[in-house]
Amino acid sequence: MKFHLLSGCALAVLAHPIAANAQSTTETASDTYHQAPGSQIVVSGVLPTRRQDMLSSVAVVEGKDLAQAVRPSIGETLAHEPGVSATSFGPSASRPVLRGLQGERVRMLTNGLGSIDVSNTSVDHAAVVNPLLAERIEVLRGPQSLLYGSSAIGGVVNVIDKRIPTSVPEEAVHIDAMGTYGSAANERSGAGSIDVPLSGGWVAHADGSYLKSDNMRIGGHALTPALRDEALATSQLPAEPAEDGEEAIDYAANAAVKGKLPNSAARTWTAGAGLAYIGSGGNIGVSYSHYDSLYGVPIRFATLPGQEQEAPRLSLKQDRIDMRAELNGDGNVLDKVSLRLGYADYTHAELEEDGSVGTAFYNKGMESRLEFTQAKHGAWRGVTGVQFYNRDFNVIGEEAFLPKNTTTQVGLFTLQQLDYGALKFEAGGRYEHTYLSSRPLSDQDQFFDGTRNFNAFSGSLGASYGLGENWRAGLNFSHTERAPAAEELFANGPHAGTQAYEVGDAGFKLEKANSIEAILRGSGTNYTFEASAYHTWFSNFIYEDLTGDEEDGLPVYAFRQADARYYGFEVQGSLTLARIGDGKVVADALGDYVRAQVKSVGPAPRIPPLRLLGGLSYQATKFDIRGEVERVSRQDRIAEFETATPGYTMVNAEVNIRPWGKDRPLSFALSANNIFDVVARRASSFLKDYAPLSGRDIRVTARVSF
Repeated sequence: MKFHLLSGCALAVLAHPIAANAQSTTETASDTYHQAPGSQIVVSGVLPTRRQDMLSSVAVVEGKDLAQAVRPSIGETLAHEPGVSATSFGPSASRPVLRGLQGERVRMLTNGLGSIDVSNTSVDHAAVVNPLLAERIEVLRGPQSLLYGSSAIGGVVNVIDKRIPTSVPEEAVHIDAMGTYGSAANERSGAGSIDVPLSGGWVAHADGSYLKSDNMRIGGHALTPALRDEALATSQLPAEPAEDGEEAIDYAANAAVKGKLPNSAARTWTAGAGLAYIGSGGNIGVSYSHYDSLYGVPIRFATLPGQEQEAPRLSLKQDRIDMRAELNGDGNVLDKVSLRLGYADYTHAELEEDGSVGTAFYNKGMESRLEFTQAKHGAWRGVTGVQFYNRDFNVIGEEAFLPKNTTTQVGLFTLQQLDYGALKFEAGGRYEHTYLSSRPLSDQDQFFDGTRNFNAFSGSLGASYGLGENWRAGLNFSHTERAPAAEELFANGPHAGTQAYEVGDAGFKLEKANSIEAILRGSGTNYTFEASAYHTWFSNFIYEDLTGDEEDGLPVYAFRQADARYYGFEVQGSLTLARIGDGKVVADALGDYVRAQVKSVGPAPRIPPLRLLGGLSYQATKFDIRGEVERVSRQDRIAEFETATPGYTMVNAEVNIRPWGKDRPLSFALSANNIFDVVARRASSFLKDYAPLSGRDIRVTARVSF
């Protein structure tokens, strides 16, 4: 009811003053395709800002880079960006890990609003964002990310598409399409969108995508050598009688699994439509989308007697409605008033091996943002707004590890900037009230039954100074407070998807963090450079820890709270070595590192180790050729009961072909990934000892836009 009332009011208020003379008022992602990285406009920070002036590390993936990087999951799509790893819970359910932080500390956005799914609940739940239809993906950290909520302390990943059009196409019909084949999982995918300008400034949009993949190829055994030895030793013991209706576990067969990752196949399709009015006074639009996916979760193979072994598949569906409205101001007080609304009805079922539903997840959520962008007065500009979020979440079934719960958040935020040319200042603040309630079922008396209320205050202050025409150094400080999520408070039960027994703590306090970050960016005719270093001190830090206990045949993971600190760096750069013909030879490199310690406990769990990546390319008008080597170090700074992760080296190569040049609509991308078929495991993954990364993968992608 609140959603419909607010939508109706917004449409009535904003539609009236929009002029009939239609024209584009919003810069599209494609407008920045050929810009140098320093001059790219970052749109995810509420106030569009030149990348060179951002006070923290940021990543922008678009154009040919996005075509080469795109994968079925958002985590794998972004895994080669500085400071980004992935949860790697199989090829379909992989969320980004930013600076060692994941889950509740990384906000997944679609066009500036939350994905409204349950991917934050557990690593086996896929994020309902579609990289196949993205025009642009931005990864934002630091002060501006806090404007999207206290759960964005790790950062924001914003997937930007054209489902609600932002400009009137010049053509009578505008079409974008992409098709990909990947050999490692026999992956076949395609996506397309169509935009049609109607009379009077109206634009209609439709899109769809389809992806199907088989079990993923891996370079060696699924289990680590230690687990293979454990399984083989168990296979020599006298066989235990299987329970009624269950097959006895073949431990020797588990040890022998190699070449393919069982239960990792997937099928996903999406469809969406949008309609927008774009005029000189503003714009307004609405869209509907449907997401449907069936995917398997890699098996946590049993290696010891008494361990459970399941092969769950997840059937996931979401129906979503979005609305966006912008009203241009008079330029004296307000530059723009923006309203965004999103409502989604989400469900997924964890299926047993016979296809029956074991556990079902139901999530209905709504998020809205109202922003007032101030007119610029001299050096001063800013934005102030309010954000509302509501989620009703329920889990039903034998393995319902969470009770029925509701989360409501209201946030007030502001960001203010002063631009004196060489010297720039930025300050932000956010107040957030969170209400959580838990209503257990009659047979779930072990769950906390009641409510929790939290009031969180966050703020940031930063400055940057121009050291020359294209060099800038910045420093920012921030204080962040985050309310615990329902999953961290109320979890208590077996979860088939993660094959773990998860335990929360209803007594958790606000999580607080104080951070400092320094940034240095520079560019010239033949080079680009960017480096950042950060340090964060947490109090009441919430983390999920493997306890070493077992419950119902599953390992117990308990949420705990303690002080902690995270620090690290990211650095990247490129250098033009030579110019040959109409092209140039470019060397590029990046490195990132994070170190995390939980006070009086030890290293934080699942932290990515040092990573170095270097590449050499030839970039010409009609084609690019590139080779790269990625080295990921061994991670032996591990939490109790966690296993060390071996290092690995991957070699990749790619070719991009534009037969009609950069400004024409057709391009092809060919890549060979993990050429030497190494067995690689990510330290940030819960399943790293059971499910390595993809083996050798040859990918071909074609993109067309006209």
